[in-house]
Amino acid sequence: MRTLFFAAILMAAQDAPSRVLPDGKVPADARLAPAKDYDGYFPFEVPATRAAWEKRAEEVRQRVRVATGLWPLPERTPLNATVFGRVDRPDFTVEKVAFESFPGHFVTGLLFRPKGKTGRLPAVLSPHGHEGRLWDYGEKNVRGMIARGEERFERSGRFPQLARCATLARMGCVSFIWDMLGYADSVQISTAVAHRYSKQRPELDTPERWGFFSAQAELRLQSILGVQAWNALRALDFLAGLPDVDPARVGVTGSSGGGTQTILVCALDSRPAAAFPQGMVSTSMQGGCTCENTCYLRIGTGNVELTGLFAPKPQGMTAANDWTKEMMTRGFPELEKLYALYGAKDRVMCKLQVHFPHNYNYVTRALMYSWFNKHLKLGLEEPIVEEDFEPLTPAEYTVWDAAHPKPASGDDVEVAFLKSLADASDRQLAGLTPEKRREVVASAMDILIGRRVPAAGAVTREKVDKKDLGDYWQFKDLLRISGEELPLVTFHPKRKEWNGKVVIWADGAGKAGLYGAGGAPRAEVKKLIDAGFAVMSADLLYEGEFLADGKPLAEQPKVKNPREFAGFTYGYNAPLFSRRVCDLLTLVSFVTNEEHGPKEVSLVGVNGAGPYVAAARAQAGAAVGRAFVDTRGFRFAALKSPRDPDFLPGALKYGDLPGILALSAPLPLWVAGEKGRMPEAVTAAYAGKPDAARSMAGSSDEALGAAIDALIAP
Repeated sequence: MRTLFFAAILMAAQDAPSRVLPDGKVPADARLAPAKDYDGYFPFEVPATRAAWEKRAEEVRQRVRVATGLWPLPERTPLNATVFGRVDRPDFTVEKVAFESFPGHFVTGLLFRPKGKTGRLPAVLSPHGHEGRLWDYGEKNVRGMIARGEERFERSGRFPQLARCATLARMGCVSFIWDMLGYADSVQISTAVAHRYSKQRPELDTPERWGFFSAQAELRLQSILGVQAWNALRALDFLAGLPDVDPARVGVTGSSGGGTQTILVCALDSRPAAAFPQGMVSTSMQGGCTCENTCYLRIGTGNVELTGLFAPKPQGMTAANDWTKEMMTRGFPELEKLYALYGAKDRVMCKLQVHFPHNYNYVTRALMYSWFNKHLKLGLEEPIVEEDFEPLTPAEYTVWDAAHPKPASGDDVEVAFLKSLADASDRQLAGLTPEKRREVVASAMDILIGRRVPAAGAVTREKVDKKDLGDYWQFKDLLRISGEELPLVTFHPKRKEWNGKVVIWADGAGKAGLYGAGGAPRAEVKKLIDAGFAVMSADLLYEGEFLADGKPLAEQPKVKNPREFAGFTYGYNAPLFSRRVCDLLTLVSFVTNEEHGPKEVSLVGVNGAGPYVAAARAQAGAAVGRAFVDTRGFRFAALKSPRDPDFLPGALKYGDLPGILALSAPLPLWVAGEKGRMPEAVTAAYAGKPDAARSMAGSSDEALGAAIDALIAP
């Protein structure tokens, strides 16, 4: 069978000289499978040692920072908090709150304080879910819930979000519940935009004027999830900064979408002392709202591992009759194993409550009260029994009034807000020292690309064909790594003629770009071979042999979700740009770790592949000696759709293509396609070694010829 297989390959090669696999066969590459979505399976594999986990945890935490658009962490501008409208209840008070998480962007909510307490008090952040902080189950529904044992009282059962804040205040905690975007008094960004978005808005997607979910927003990692994560961190700033709050005893709890926010704030900030992320810790569905997803967040990870970032601090949850129902066998055992690495297995709890649907009901709240009683050191006698409370009136719970007028909303507000975020981010990066800026961008690129050069032994080779072409050999191979398979062609001088140098050639047409008329190597490649260089090229993902119909990819694959939100796809699947860069890094690993290791590896990127080479060189560092990048004037900012094959979320936030090129410093870099001018960011990066970077004038062919001559020159 194997003989027949290779015979078929050789027959196909007569018609397609670059082809490695039989005609019509595509590589056995796992990345060709349908894209993963939030309804997939997200297991958590616990590392064997605490040290291994802490290394992994920092990698995942950095993923959260980058994905939320909070890398580097924005400036904590003044909150300008207003606390007013005190309402008295027998055991607690309620006050209205408005503060600015960003200048001009308001976070609104209610602050519950216990009566009769002095000194520094424990506190609880209480993010709500998609019911909103003012959720009312209604009289009829709550009676059914009482009959089923889900609630105890009509009034507290009807308003469960506020009921838990009231009980926490009675327990002696200061509690703050604030509005997600578009809920209650958070009016600047509408519910329709933040949570019900479904279709691209071309009128709000230009470099001058863009809204959420647009190509321009995704290129800057601006997302509803990211804004809400920052709002949560600023809510923590507000609460922990109150004079009557003990910042060492702050808990966080929310359910459903509030559970997602609980997970994120505890992953991003070290201040919370205990947590109860309810209803979202699962190896199954990860959160179905646009506000719970963003690009890069769950690539290679999931909510159980994200929850694990809080270890070894105490956190509890339940498994209900929803996507969390299998937690006792898939998810919670892994969290217990993780906590056991710290000798703290008793600090994580999951109670089986599959007789209840998705909830934060009276029974679940009772578990939370007990958990915080213990871990916030409240010292209350158990059991803690939630009592009924008198609901707030609209006048008592509405933040905006005549003295505190409601801010404006609409498209213009959304556009101005995102522009202000972009400007602030640009100023922040520009204000860093060159060394710090490089560190920040390089760290972000680790997430955007997802790989450095794979370690020795990670890439395996299957030899397919070897052909004697006189002065040189033509090799055809299949390279494999982690379920990926790349068809590879190499032209290699006979041993005595080889100068020990290898050029990895990246072409927008794939490895077919090595060839000219008649199936012979193109002139530039032949010139390198004649000078003693080995030249290799592979079809990167969705190039060449990856295309069953031979047609270039017009759009990146996406999940089946009908809503046109990039985060639903790139939150779980690496962008195609990243995957193609990873393919180049696979080639670098294969070459540098080959038994006849080369003296030097160079990268050449032409015909649309220049940006891939720029990013691969940035990730490979000194493993690549010299690089030639024909940019063709490409800029990520000019892309009009998140589904463009070259779309890379976050690229614009970190300096666009010039920012990536700058990461090559101080290694030799030749750039074409920039009309002979070097981008300012690259010039600045090479300030200490200006001769190492050169911008080449002339056409693409002229620049490539000059680069080949420079490679060959002694």
